[in-house]
Amino acid sequence: MKVGFIGLGNVGGKLSGSLLRNGIDLTVHDLNEDLMANFVERGAKKADSPAELMRNCDAVITCLPSPAASDAVMTQMLPEVTKGKIWMEMSTTDEAEVRRLGAMVMEAGGAAVDCPVSGGCHRADTGNISIFAGCDRATFESIAPFLKTMGRRILHTGELGSASILKVVTNYLATANLVTCCEALVTAKAAGMDLNTTYEAMKISSGTSFVHETESQVILNGSRDISFTMDLVKKDAGLFQEVADRNNVPLEISPMLVKIFEDGIERYGDRELSPNIIRRLEEATGLDIRAPGFPSEMLDDEPEEAGYEVIPTGL
Repeated sequence: MKVGFIGLGNVGGKLSGSLLRNGIDLTVHDLNEDLMANFVERGAKKADSPAELMRNCDAVITCLPSPAASDAVMTQMLPEVTKGKIWMEMSTTDEAEVRRLGAMVMEAGGAAVDCPVSGGCHRADTGNISIFAGCDRATFESIAPFLKTMGRRILHTGELGSASILKVVTNYLATANLVTCCEALVTAKAAGMDLNTTYEAMKISSGTSFVHETESQVILNGSRDISFTMDLVKKDAGLFQEVADRNNVPLEISPMLVKIFEDGIERYGDRELSPNIIRRLEEATGLDIRAPGFPSEMLDDEPEEAGYEVIPTGL
């Protein structure tokens, strides 16, 4: 099966790299010619447009920065969708929008899947990231080999759109945890605690989390580099809030998180690295939240393993 990939940025470049590294027949497209040239040098083919990609491939994956970008790409691809074609949306996007675009793909005879990833760019790079997939079971079975090549833990979440809901739910939790980790580290420092000791105390306690064990390390290093920016956090938090609003859930913490990152963007710019939200507290307290011995970027030290389907308890 021929696979097309649109969007070779921080996440898309790593996911498509896993496909290429594992021998998938891959064609790529991106607005950045240099990114495409790099993939061509490594053995991929390139397409000059999304329409060409859909015309020549069996399945096309999109990994784009916004719902608007996905809509623009789909506008170009849709005339080339025919029976048997598959669209796989790996962007973090609005579930209502992915259902709207997916309905047009299915009306044209194709199949549609929303399959966002979770686990950080360092795991996307090694093929060990987690992937959610929303679609009918038959389509899931047909794309499972690609999903298991790009990721390790694969969860079939239900119908189209369900994966996007769960993606923004989990991103919301990560954002809330980032903010609380920042507050915990600054408070510990203000109280006179050693930050290396504080990191270990948090790690071995009931307060630990994936975010602490990864992002806290680059916060303490000072690089704050997780290849994710404040504008993307704000977008994802907004998508989560929209899901809650559509379902009449009166959230309290979510609006506060949006305001915190709006303030961070106003202070530092929308492309500032998201863990630098801690700078708000560093500046307010005059404290430097850095400690020796932590890495400047996160690397996945687990070997690449074949992916497998995660079965929810009770099914």
